[in-house]
Amino acid sequence: MSEEIAIVGAGIVGLAVAFRLQRDGRRVALVERGGVAEAASFGNAGAFAFSDVLPLASPGMLRKAPKWLLDPLGPLSIPPAYLPRIAPWLVRFWRASLPDRYRASVAAQCELMRLSARGMDAMVAAAGLAGHVRSDGNLQLYESEAELAASQPGWEARAREGIAFEHVRGARLAELQPGLSPRFVAGSFTPHWQTVDDPYRFAMALFDRVMGQGARLVRGDVAEVLPAEAGVLLRLADGTTSLAAAAVIAAGAWSRPLAARLGDRVPLETERGYNTTLPPGAFDLRRQLTFGGHGFVVTPLATGVRVGGAVELGGLKRPPNFARSAAMLKKAAAFLPGLRTEGGRQWMGFRPSLPDTLPVIGRSSASARILYAFGHGHSGLTQCAATAQLVADLLDGRPPALSLDPFRPDRF
Repeated sequence: MSEEIAIVGAGIVGLAVAFRLQRDGRRVALVERGGVAEAASFGNAGAFAFSDVLPLASPGMLRKAPKWLLDPLGPLSIPPAYLPRIAPWLVRFWRASLPDRYRASVAAQCELMRLSARGMDAMVAAAGLAGHVRSDGNLQLYESEAELAASQPGWEARAREGIAFEHVRGARLAELQPGLSPRFVAGSFTPHWQTVDDPYRFAMALFDRVMGQGARLVRGDVAEVLPAEAGVLLRLADGTTSLAAAAVIAAGAWSRPLAARLGDRVPLETERGYNTTLPPGAFDLRRQLTFGGHGFVVTPLATGVRVGGAVELGGLKRPPNFARSAAMLKKAAAFLPGLRTEGGRQWMGFRPSLPDTLPVIGRSSASARILYAFGHGHSGLTQCAATAQLVADLLDGRPPALSLDPFRPDRF
């Protein structure tokens, strides 16, 4: 039997798992259905969002959702034809927003983010990726004092975690980001927030390091991952099979059917995220800007200015609706007078989303040799190193660095 660990999915989570296992002396094979880091890892907003500890499933989100859903191009959208399919997920989302469950999710997210920050520092140093990381902070913007006041519970939760921030107005706001529309009266600056020069470049630099340390890349669509005698059997869609000592399913939005065939019914849904990346120099952008009331961010990258975000719950099969990208770009032009909007590249990617905003990290019920590492939603880049450490702990039989109970595959 092969002593390799098969990692299904070569996005940023799978790559981080591969790198961490190699540090433990493991041999790894990456099995990828498409291009390496060409799904959600390609076009995300590029942030290490360690201070973003509030779950999407929250009382505040439920208050905003009805208004947002009335706008088909707004921050939250569900195509009407998709509503019957997603209804059970929405019920779980509502349950996850109830006060006791919400508090439990915040506590679990805080723990995972603390581990993520430490793990990312270690991974960046060990993989030689420091040149890809920027420490410019994040500026969240508000159109009224009432909007800032409504955000206070979230900032109080961050303060309890020791997360540094500063509420700013006037000259300080203009200093942090010149050229803002006067409609923005206040902001919240998170100084230790980091971004990468480009998420695809970051992921590919990690891939190069993993391959340079002896990993194998297998091109193929994994149809099944099954327990086998003293190991794991992988069957590809073309009928070929291979054996591994263990397997890690880190296939993002494509993970659900693999878990289901193992008897684990995980309510994974697909958030379709959109963006437009404008050419370098499109705006004098000093740091990542968050327009929370409109559900999108603007990020300075080495490859340009990226305008993206929002949530469209629409599955894997519907064609892209790039009117959503255009709507965000139009708003960005109004919020950042002087933004040059010509020459942009549109993109749509699939975020793997669970109702309580927490990923699935743990063992399959079918075999202790099959592990799950998926469902990170907006936080795959942020949480990849922590997820990798937890997977490595499980494979080596070490006590995990934090309790995995909130992340169990069977918690639903």
